[in-house]
Amino acid sequence: MKRRLLLFLLIASFPAVFSQSPARLSDGIPVAAPKAARINAEKLKEMDSAIRSDQFKNITSVLIARNGKLVYEKYYQGFADSSLHDTRSATKSITGLLIGLAIDQKMIPSEKTTVTRYFQDKKPFQNPDSRKDQITIEDLLTMSSLLECDDDNQYSRGNEERMYLIEDYYRFYLDLPVRGYAGFAKKPEDSPYGRSFSYCTAGTVLLGGVLERSTNMKVDAFADKYLFGPLGITKTAWQITPMGSPMTGGGLGLRSRDLLKLAILMQQGGKWNGRQVISGSWIRKSATTQAHVREFKGQNYDYGYLLWQQAFGQDKKYAAYYMSGNGGSKIAVIPELDLAIVITSTLYGSFQGHLQTEKILSEYIVAAVGE
Repeated sequence: MKRRLLLFLLIASFPAVFSQSPARLSDGIPVAAPKAARINAEKLKEMDSAIRSDQFKNITSVLIARNGKLVYEKYYQGFADSSLHDTRSATKSITGLLIGLAIDQKMIPSEKTTVTRYFQDKKPFQNPDSRKDQITIEDLLTMSSLLECDDDNQYSRGNEERMYLIEDYYRFYLDLPVRGYAGFAKKPEDSPYGRSFSYCTAGTVLLGGVLERSTNMKVDAFADKYLFGPLGITKTAWQITPMGSPMTGGGLGLRSRDLLKLAILMQQGGKWNGRQVISGSWIRKSATTQAHVREFKGQNYDYGYLLWQQAFGQDKKYAAYYMSGNGGSKIAVIPELDLAIVITSTLYGSFQGHLQTEKILSEYIVAAVGE
């Protein structure tokens, strides 16, 4: 009898639990109840039940903020608010923010700046070609450099798995040959936005070298001073390359609430708690479509400055831009709905990880707000 009563009380408390505000911590993130943010708490309860019943695999956290206020925060699989998540390639988007900050600080002239100017010590490059000296920071930010580098092609000379076998990641990228375009492949001039996209971790790693050589600071020190420090992010875990530099292509460990701070920062045009941390113009450029990636199952995927872009929703779809990491992790902004979202997931090595977080975004989170 007591066990039945306890179960009844637990079930009866669910609606109240999901309508309450998340915990207010001393990390600078304001909180609010879902109802105050006009979010359907019942839909969030359905999402939580689906995750806990293993309909979605390996989800480790879900956080939702609306109008800059945290309204939902849940952890799974033994993770907590203090846990660091391996962001994998979501780190690339943070690298994009750091490049913007270096431009804001006048340490880099602009994204149109060529990259080989920072690597004269690596010359002569293998596969010499004068066009290598025309590669810009923007080419690397948009994954559309003219070098032959494609992580989605196991035969590509620039595939990241080949990079991990050598010591000097910068030289690995700079030594790559210029890519050619077979008759069935779209050349840049024939592609949407004038760029041929190919996903290339090595190019983003080279941006770490651009940061260190332009700022005379290690990437982690620069990030702490200009990005993480102003946001109150104090707990990080960078992977280190064989040459001793923080890895800017993936693997940075961050807490879910700190990932949410980055999403809120972007959603609020580069501001954090009223302070302009990074220029609004850089956020706009980063979130603007720069290259078309692909169409898959009726879904359109585009790319900005190291940020993915697609639309989420069911009956009505809402444009979003987001950080994305192997395993399915997404740190997303949906401007029209004033949403900043963190979903962390460890379903590594499977595209299903991305498909299930897309489903969570469309069928639960957007449905709780926009439909």
